[in-house]
Order: sequence, then structure tokens, then C-alpha cells
Amino acid sequence: MINFVICTDEVLLLNKCKNEIEKFMMQYDTDYKCHTYNEYGEGWKKYAKKEDGYKIYLLAPSKESISELDAAKLIREEYDDWTSMIVIIADSKKQHTSIEKSLMIIDVINKSPSIEKNLQIALTRCMKNYDNRPNTITYTYKNNIYNIDLRQIISIEKETDNKRCIIKTTTRKYPIPGTLNTIMKSLDNRFIKCYRNMIINLDQIENYYMRQGKIIFKNGETITAISRNQKKEIIKYIRGIRN
Repeated sequence: MINFVICTDEVLLLNKCKNEIEKFMMQYDTDYKCHTYNEYGEGWKKYAKKEDGYKIYLLAPSKESISELDAAKLIREEYDDWTSMIVIIADSKKQHTSIEKSLMIIDVINKSPSIEKNLQIALTRCMKNYDNRPNTITYTYKNNIYNIDLRQIISIEKETDNKRCIIKTTTRKYPIPGTLNTIMKSLDNRFIKCYRNMIINLDQIENYYMRQGKIIFKNGETITAISRNQKKEIIKYIRGIRN
């Protein structure tokens, strides 16, 4: 799921952004959602703090709250989010060029007159980042560095009453700190959260029996706990596999 987070108090600009996103995403077989805000208030801040998959922020000026640049600083420095994409829609292209690099802003575009074209270019850059995410997940846990091939991961499960998860691969298990939502940011679109305590690798599925709601992985393991929302995604992804 890709989450576009748009903030502007200009209705015309908001509609332009939503229309361009809709046109742009027609070329991708990826679920997406637009979250819209008219100021950088409590609602926007609450969502910005939330772990919710891959985010692309479109930050425009808002007369009733902090500036779009301050909003970018909140995302990066206060909320410690350095993986989401940020595009600033400014009154002037020159306004923020000196700090684009330090805040890892993907682009700064002018509100007019060619915002549609420039927004398409910016969105293309964001999606290149999404498509080219690493083929491994690398992290440190208890002074050990792990570098795990995503292709070998079967599932990632949250441990009960613990602040860590367990990665199960084709050969062994690995502990990993953090929540499933945090870990999802380091994965690509072959992974889905099949229910609240587990992520699975769709490429590792051998068969999916729809009536029983049962998945059989290539190593012979099975699971039956699948959320209703993800059943259609699984069917779409493994179409052609016996069910």
C-alpha cells in the first residue's frame, strides 16, 4: 500500500494533486490511498507519527499552521522518518534549495504554471525509490549485524509479549527488533501483512486453498490465519496456482 499524504488549504491545488496521482497510479498494479489535510495540525501530525507502510508526502503552504518546510523537519527530525518520500510544492522554486539535501527532499516544485507536469516527474522519482528498494534487509540486534536475502524469507511474526519479531527463512529463524509496521518499510511489494501478527512473502506460496483459507508454502509449512482484506490480494498475486 502506498499512502499519499497531501497537505494544502487550497482546494484547487488539492484537486490537481489528487487528479495527477490518480492518473499516475493507473500505470501501477499497486494499492494506494490519498490522505488529505488542510493544515499541519493535530490530525496531520498524528498520521505523520503513525507507521503506515510507504508514504509519499506532498507538502504545500498552509496559512493556518506551520510552513511546509517545518513540516518536513518534523517528519525527518522529530518523528525520525527517513524512509518516506517528501515533495514540497512551494510558491517559489528557489525557496528551499539550500536544505533539500539535508532533509532528503525528493523535489521542490512550483505551484504554477506547470505543476501537473512537474508533479508527474516528482512522482516518478518517488516510485523509482519504491520499486528499487533493497533486495536484502539489514539490521543490528544485540551487537550482531544481520543481512537477510528477501527472497529467502517465508514469514515474519510478532512474538507475544515481546518487543521483537521473528524472521523465518528457508533455512533458519532470526530475531529482529521493532514492530511489523516498521519492518514493512524495509520490504518490497512481494510482502503483505496477512493478519495483525504476521507478514508473509507471496513469492514463497506454493498453493492457496480458498475454501479452507489455507496457504501452503514451498517448504511445506501452512497457515490459515488470513485477514479478509488480504484474501483478494493473495488471489491476484498467485493467479494460476491451483486452489
